[in-house]
Amino acid sequence: MKTIPLRLTGAVLLALAPLLATAQSAGGKKLYCWNENGRKVCGDALPADAVNNARTEISSQSGLTTGQVARALTAEEKAAAAAQAAANAQQAAVAEAAARRDFAMAQSYETEDELRRAFEERILLLDETVKSSQLGVAGLRQSLMSLLRQAGEQELAGTPVRPALADSIRGQHAELMRQQGLLVQQQKQRNEIEGEFNTALERYRALKHPGSAPTGG
Repeated sequence: MKTIPLRLTGAVLLALAPLLATAQSAGGKKLYCWNENGRKVCGDALPADAVNNARTEISSQSGLTTGQVARALTAEEKAAAAAQAAANAQQAAVAEAAARRDFAMAQSYETEDELRRAFEERILLLDETVKSSQLGVAGLRQSLMSLLRQAGEQELAGTPVRPALADSIRGQHAELMRQQGLLVQQQKQRNEIEGEFNTALERYRALKHPGSAPTGG
């Protein structure tokens, strides 16, 4: 496999020329550029230790970029992404269920007590979502603290922090910020649902008893 360090734009174009010619003669193979030990490297094949790195794919026919491949996620990032997807799915399910209940409210609930119980069910689901997100935030924070301790130990030993560890710290911190923001939104929704219940109760009373004066919930 041919690889070259990627430095300046002009140098890259010149350095890529022989690789492009080789790839074209080989039937239009792709070229790849990735980060290796702080340098950008290009080649006509990926070495085994670079398959998880972020990379740029280049057409040997045109010399133009044809795609970008992000680096592989760490185990912690995969777990965080799975937790995020589960929270989003649960939140969407709650919203869909709420919309269906509101649409059929007048036909579905014979009494105000039935309507109240339906909202209590929504509150319970939101409470469970908030608890799940709180556990996820706590786990991310603990993982980030572990990574920071590793970095601190390396610095105390007089060695530079490994680039992979620094990337993991940045990724964990960014994911923690996103999860905390999501938790704030969920807690806000939980606090707002009582106001939604009061509004729904007024609509229910207006539908069941048109012309009656509004009363307290």
